[in-house]
Amino acid sequence: WCDAPGHPAYNRPVKAPFTPSHERLQRQDRLYDVCLVMDWNVTCRKQGCGSAIFFHVARPDYTPTEGCVAISPTDMRRLLAVVSQTTIVTVL
Repeated sequence: WCDAPGHPAYNRPVKAPFTPSHERLQRQDRLYDVCLVMDWNVTCRKQGCGSAIFFHVARPDYTPTEGCVAISPTDMRRLLAVVSQTTIVTVL
């Protein structure tokens, strides 16, 4: 996922290695085993407004993410059973 604000592929999937800068989605810690891309600065990308927000599995100790939303693996399994492409997620 390109996280280089000045690049035309910003906030888009890219093939790694991607020299400008990219988020590594295949991780040893398994946090992105389930990773939903929320529509933050994705549909209408604007430089300097932040990279995509992912909805993914939380670390076991729930340490903060880098701006993403994360929940337990159990809650993620429950959620995946009821969401679809038309589901709207509101973060408060």
